Order: sequence, then structure tokens, then C-alpha cells
Amino acid sequence: MVMLDNPLGRGLPVVTVPAGASAALIDKAQNTACHWQLRFEKNVSHGLVLMQSEAHLALKQLNEPKVGEVRVDFASDALTFRRLHGGGKKEAVAKAVGLKGQTAWRVLDATAGLGRDAFILASLGCTVDMIERSPVVAALLADGLSRAQYSEELASWLPKRMHLHHGIAIDLMANWPDTAPDVVYLDPMFPHRKKSAAVKKEMRLFQQLLGPDEDADALLAPALALAKKRVVVKRPAGAPFLAERKPHIEMQGKANRFDVYLIN
Repeated sequence: MVMLDNPLGRGLPVVTVPAGASAALIDKAQNTACHWQLRFEKNVSHGLVLMQSEAHLALKQLNEPKVGEVRVDFASDALTFRRLHGGGKKEAVAKAVGLKGQTAWRVLDATAGLGRDAFILASLGCTVDMIERSPVVAALLADGLSRAQYSEELASWLPKRMHLHHGIAIDLMANWPDTAPDVVYLDPMFPHRKKSAAVKKEMRLFQQLLGPDEDADALLAPALALAKKRVVVKRPAGAPFLAERKPHIEMQGKANRFDVYLIN
């Protein structure tokens, strides 16, 4: 696998294209690589790559075709069902953020990942700024946001409510250039205790790409300093509190827990 060193000390997958790609698709892939400061390679047969196809950008492990691919698709059947039938403001993430009635907070999702919780909050009326430090994951998010502009169901509201920022969350929160958010939402990567089919494919690929957030504890202090109303931390059930700081509210679920820190 051809890799490139990134500032965080981990290798980055190259951007590539399927065999027989057109000149236009190759040019698109090269532009993607240039924008995110990644390397483009035309002929890649193994390893973890960002595959630029005509339809979308996707993270793929070419050595494990059964794992499939990971892409950001805000118009997917799963997210559409969750948006329409997932419980709305009764969803755990909405309750944790504090959405009630016509409330529509300004939320900063400082660990955006694939943007799914951010999408749900945006669908409920929140304006969500997303921070993603990995250029690979940020590229996937940007691709998903771009394609959402052409969805009949999403185009009228999603581009206005979801905004991507690429950078280090700790630094950006400490020097936030915009209106302070009502809520800062944190969902740092947590190491999986075991490898099994139960671990979702995107989490396996993310762990391979990023590993756990070793500096996750450092996110809490700047989040508390920036948020106007609350900081919400999503943790696996049984995981320790972030920075060993007990929250004001613990919302327990079967697999996850939301720790809520209220701002006085």
C-alpha cells in the first residue's frame, strides 16, 4: 500500500480510481487528492484507499472486498428511515443536546466522523458546524455534503444547516471565529475491546485508519469554555468519563451513554 505521512503521525491512504477510469474521473480524483493534500495513484491493487468513482468517494480496503466500502450518504435508506421514523426530538441524541419544542440550537460537533448524529440534529432544525481533523474523513464528509445538494429531499435545508471545518478541534475551539455554539457535541473514537462481526464495518476501517483518539480527554476543557448551554459527550456504555470529570447528567443506553455537562 502506498502511504503518505500525515501531521498526526499515521499513514494516509492514497486516492485512486477503478480500472479503466475515464480521463475526467482521473482528473476529479487528482483534484480531490490535491485539495486534501493526499497522494494520487492510478494503479493500486491492495491496501486501504480512497476510491473515487463516478458516483461517490469511498474508503475501501482492497485486500478485504467482503468488508465493503464506507462512504457518507445523507440520502441513504438507513438515514432517511431514521430521519422520518427514528423518534425525532425523542431520540437520545436530541434529548442529550436539549432539544424541546421549537428549540433549534447551534451545535458544534467537534468530532464529526461520518456526520450521522450531526445530520439528525440538523434534520431537527439545528445549525451544525462539524470539525474533522482527518483529511480522509473530511474528504468523505465533503463528498457527502456535495451530493446532498442534488437530493430533492435534502437540498432545501441541509446545505444551510451543516458546515464542515477541517482542522484540530482543540485548536479551533480555543479560537472559534464564529458565534459561540449553544452545545458542543463530542464523540471521540474509543478503542473496541474485541474484533468481531458485531463491530460495524466503518468502525473497523476507521480504527485501521485512525486508531482511538488518544487526546480525547483534552477536548473537554475547551468545549466547556466555548459552549453557551451544555457539552454533550457520547461514550460507550461502561467507558470512563472524559477527563475523569463526572457530568451533571448521565443518559444510559444499551450500547452508549450520553454525559451532559451543563454550563452555569
